[in-house]
Amino acid sequence: MRTIERRIGLLFAGFLLCFLVISARAFWLQGVQGAKLASEAAYQQTDVVTVPGLRGSLLDRFGNPLAVSEDAKTIYATPYQVKRPGQAAEKLAAILDLDEKDVLESLTEDSGFAYVARKVDLPSAARVARLELPGIGELPDSRRTYPQGTLAAQTIGAVGDENQGLTGIEAGEDEVLHGSDGERRVINDALGEPIRLETVSEASDGEDLKLTLDPAIQGKTEEVLGAVGETYAPQGATAIVMDPRNSKLLAMANWPPVDPSDLESANPEDLLNRATGFTYEPGSTFKAFTVAAALEEKQVTPETYFTLPPTLQVADRVIEESHARGTATMSVAEILAHSSNVGAVTIGLGLGSEKFSRWINRLGFGRPTGVPYPAEEQGIVPELDEYSGSTMGNLPLGQGLAVTPMQMMAGYAALANGGVLRQPRLIDRVGDEALEVPPGRRVIGPGVAAEVRTMLEGVLAPGGTASEVSVPGYTLAGKTGTSQVAENGTYSETKYVASFIGFAPAQDPRLLVAVIVDQPQGGDYYGGSVAAPAFGEIAAFALPYLGVPQE
Repeated sequence: MRTIERRIGLLFAGFLLCFLVISARAFWLQGVQGAKLASEAAYQQTDVVTVPGLRGSLLDRFGNPLAVSEDAKTIYATPYQVKRPGQAAEKLAAILDLDEKDVLESLTEDSGFAYVARKVDLPSAARVARLELPGIGELPDSRRTYPQGTLAAQTIGAVGDENQGLTGIEAGEDEVLHGSDGERRVINDALGEPIRLETVSEASDGEDLKLTLDPAIQGKTEEVLGAVGETYAPQGATAIVMDPRNSKLLAMANWPPVDPSDLESANPEDLLNRATGFTYEPGSTFKAFTVAAALEEKQVTPETYFTLPPTLQVADRVIEESHARGTATMSVAEILAHSSNVGAVTIGLGLGSEKFSRWINRLGFGRPTGVPYPAEEQGIVPELDEYSGSTMGNLPLGQGLAVTPMQMMAGYAALANGGVLRQPRLIDRVGDEALEVPPGRRVIGPGVAAEVRTMLEGVLAPGGTASEVSVPGYTLAGKTGTSQVAENGTYSETKYVASFIGFAPAQDPRLLVAVIVDQPQGGDYYGGSVAAPAFGEIAAFALPYLGVPQE
């Protein structure tokens, strides 16, 4: 009997001890750690998902979309939940147009999360969802599309996986275009299935940008530049079209072309917008500014004549013509029309280095034009105290300094519009608001500008360096350029930049075009034969298209 009572007592003591332990554990979990554990349980049942704000659109000057964002999905995997990864990879690869091995690698990663595909269009994402594959999920995303294809690709630029601007206007105006992301809380049940959505913060879309680009002129310019690229296989080329009356850019084309939706296959150098990022010695196209400065300083008139020797010694530099000739007498107008190197340097020497340096700065060289485009180069212009004995044998004919195509366009626009230097315009509106236009400043008198325009007509007249270029019904004016590429402290004998900058109608310009071809191959490298014909083709299309009446 006592044994039984002892056993019952021990059993009771054991139960009492277990009860006390369980009670203490319950008190610890509920009383001490209750709040923490509840928070962890809620965390395990809650996901916070980023909802991307749609990126603002880029529009052409008529309001038609060039680059737009649309809703998309990111397809992801939770690898340890994926069943039959081989079969799943086969099905996903077929829908997403991906390599099956790459998909399988994502599905078998040693992690709790792996991207399968990003920027997936909604119809394809819906097909994936209908498969109901274990361990495969989706997140909200957006993607950039290009309704007008690769038109103005380098100018527009590219967007990265996080919807951030990488190049071009997309990068330069990223803060305006990007918008802001929102957040959404997903409440899951015990099995991890979503049962409720809660909005934490709303996403907001970015602003649209309306550009000044004209799609028809842009398309034609790219077509013409493409033909130049195919014919001469240069290192690169660019063509710019502007309305010189208001400095609105109607086209900025580059060769080789790129596809902004396929950055992986693009050469990084080809993403460069050469209109603003290419620096080169302008050569004879710069002579128009040498003449304009001399006219403004009243050193010469268009009818001033010079007796020019076959060559000219300036310090240690011998100035030669592009084609050998004997001693000749030329007027200033003829010097410009025939692109005489000796004549241009003679005019520059008459100005003197101090005045010439002042005019280079006055015309905007050596600093960015201010066009709203990222990473615009400023060129290289020597300061007056850096001039050597031979500097004035180089600068008047466009050597010894580096410029960008956009700087040359701004300078020629001043000649075309009567002497006012303006910031080139690429963006017309931000959202519903017109972009404020900075005032221009007069750099050349209207009379001098008109005289230079008349003299530039001679370049395309019989005997000029671009005499074979014409557009029926219109008088053209412009200047050819053929400049040696500077490398290793000297000038190459085989590498050249061929260029032409011109406008029409000559005395009331409505169209300004520059064509710059970097290192054309095949033996022909002259601006008059490589670049000037491209100018003619663009002008022949654009002038009637813009409704410019024939003269």
